[in-house]
Parts: sequence; structure tokens; C-alpha cells
Amino acid sequence: MPLPNIAVLFDENRIAARVQSVAHEVVAAEPHNMLAVVVMNGAFMFSADLLRALHASGLTPEVEFMQLSSYREATVSCGQVDILSDVRSDVRGRDVLLIDDILESGRTLAFAKDLLMARGARRVLVCVLLEKPGKRAVQVHPDFVGFTCPDLFVVGYGMDVAHAFRQLPYIGHIVGLA
Repeated sequence: MPLPNIAVLFDENRIAARVQSVAHEVVAAEPHNMLAVVVMNGAFMFSADLLRALHASGLTPEVEFMQLSSYREATVSCGQVDILSDVRSDVRGRDVLLIDDILESGRTLAFAKDLLMARGARRVLVCVLLEKPGKRAVQVHPDFVGFTCPDLFVVGYGMDVAHAFRQLPYIGHIVGLA
């Protein structure tokens, strides 16, 4: 897909600085026996940078991945969350850092948080790169937020539209795409 006109919302430097700040906030929460659970695919770049920053701050979490879907090929959530791949580690008694790219409707993160708590996690801390507070359909409150995002469909830094533009080192929105 050719690169359309993309307006930059958060550039590389701003993202890098904010990731460092979020890592310090996570460390300050004093997680116990931490398991980082990354919601794939959109959070892969954010989680990699955040996990490196956590390591540099002295935390040594185990890392697992979940693949959940509520969007499929659309640009808005369909309302139903499907587990495409699940964590394998036992979460009982552990602090789980649930890392996702964007908190919009809240369905995916609420589903994942409830699932991990039901499996016996001591606590589930929600960490998102972007939050769109005006789009919330269910109650879920992030513990750590990179940026508050305007109500635009964003791409880059791991986020996509129909599997394109994940590789961009910044976060932007396609001009003309709501």
C-alpha cells in the first residue's frame, strides 16, 4: 500500500521520552513477581520499548503475549472480543502488567483484565500507549497512559489500518480517514 498523507500526532522523540516516563511510573507501583502481558499485534513496538526501559530501571518481568481481536478488518470495534492466542504462564498471585496500544471502547482491555483476574492474578495493571476517553463503551481505567489521543484513527508505531503502516516510527492519522 503506498504511503498516504499522514499527519504526525506524536513524533519519535516525544514517544521515546514518554515511554521512559511510563517505565518510571510502573517501577513506582512496585510490582510483585511481574508478568508483562502484551496484547498483540498493535502493542509490539510500544511494549518492546517499554520492556527495555523497565529493564534499565531494574525490573525483570517475564513476558507473554495475547492476541485478541475486536476489530478484524474494520476501523471500529465489532463489540465481541475473540482470543486468537493466549498466555501460557500461570498468573496466580502475580502482578500482571497488561500492555496495549490503545484504549478506545475498552472492550478488549476489560475482557483481558477480567480474564487475568479470574485466573488469580494478584492485580492487573493496565498500561496503554494511547487513550481515547470519549470512546469508552465499558468501564476500564488504565493505570498508566502514554498519551491522550484525539478521536482519530491512528497508525504507526505498531498500529495499523488493514495491516499496513505498523512500521512507521511515529504515530499519525491518515488525512481524510475518520
